[in-house]
Amino acid sequence: MLSRRAFALGLMTHAAGLLPSEVQAQEGVFLTEAAAPAAVFPRATDFERTIVPSTPELRAQIQTRLGALRPSLWEEEYVIFTAKHRAMLLGYGVIVEEIGKHQPITFIVGVRPDGKVAEVAIMAYREPYGGEVRYPRFLAQYTGKTLRDPLLPYRDIHNITGATLSCQSIGQGVRKALALVHVLFLKEGGS
Repeated sequence: MLSRRAFALGLMTHAAGLLPSEVQAQEGVFLTEAAAPAAVFPRATDFERTIVPSTPELRAQIQTRLGALRPSLWEEEYVIFTAKHRAMLLGYGVIVEEIGKHQPITFIVGVRPDGKVAEVAIMAYREPYGGEVRYPRFLAQYTGKTLRDPLLPYRDIHNITGATLSCQSIGQGVRKALALVHVLFLKEGGS
């Protein structure tokens, strides 16, 4: 017996003339590491790439900033891009990963020098459902958010039906990137 979802999907794909694989393909690589910093800092004229090892001390400092929130993954190292427009610092692009439902979601978080999110862009999504988290309409919710914001579905982030775990994961990863930038670059406590 077909589920309602499968039946509706079949009707829509037949009506649209699409094959089911074209509709269901949610996973994929959407940005390379080389293209990712420009996705969150499109005005930048220069990017400096730095690799920061994820030491136990660094993880402890990040965890202190995160409070009760526990990341689902701790990266072995962080790839960080310093973005500049000519000589003016625009911010830092941090590549992070968090587990969606079963697989890691890789994304870049742009953090401005004032500690606020510039933009977020999904680099790789590996789940068969919930890929709507990569759409600009969803990701735009993070712009301007700070480490003080909960970044949780149903609180300050609008959820996507069927992608609640992915929505939570994006919020966790954004907070992890914000905490990392605070620890490494802002240091004053800030937002």
